[in-house]
Amino acid sequence: MIRITILLLFSFFSCADANKKETNQPIVEKDYSTTHAEALTFCKANNFCADYYFLIDMSIHSGKNRFYTYSFKENKIVDKKLVTHGSCDAYEPNSTKYQKAKYSNRAESHCSSKGKYKIGKRDYSSWGINVKYWLHGLEESNSNAKDRVVVLHSWDAVADVEIYPTYSPLSWGCPAVSNNFMKQLDAKLKQTDKPVLLWIID
Repeated sequence: MIRITILLLFSFFSCADANKKETNQPIVEKDYSTTHAEALTFCKANNFCADYYFLIDMSIHSGKNRFYTYSFKENKIVDKKLVTHGSCDAYEPNSTKYQKAKYSNRAESHCSSKGKYKIGKRDYSSWGINVKYWLHGLEESNSNAKDRVVVLHSWDAVADVEIYPTYSPLSWGCPAVSNNFMKQLDAKLKQTDKPVLLWIID
């Protein structure tokens, strides 16, 4: 009986140590160096802002930070926050809409659209801090963004910090951020006299 108890205790502590080692493993950041380089080349070639751009990686869980502000001058990500993706359920059921972003350029599809966007005019929004920026799709995959009213705006329901494993709320295709983050983006965008690139990838 004593031998069995000792074995059980040994097994418990071995499992605890294994779990501890697993949770202490360093988090490996994704390598966006090729994306950043392509973004800078694009910005210079098209007379966009060459100080920074916005990158959204929709392959990341919506409860984790996946909206990045990348500084070309500092060669690093200088800010990252949560952002929504579209429900993409207007024309067919989408049982995994929270878990995985789906994409479409179709009108009223409620889907996100991948690709490069030019951030356009600042305008009034009925959401969040009442500020939105029009998005002009620059690729075949997002060319209908303006007609679909897919815009950059804030939403009270979007958190300021990571909420993983909980998911962020779903939009109708807009990349919506928290109110506080939108205030930061708004201040940044108002200081720029050239269009800024926003790039959605997966």
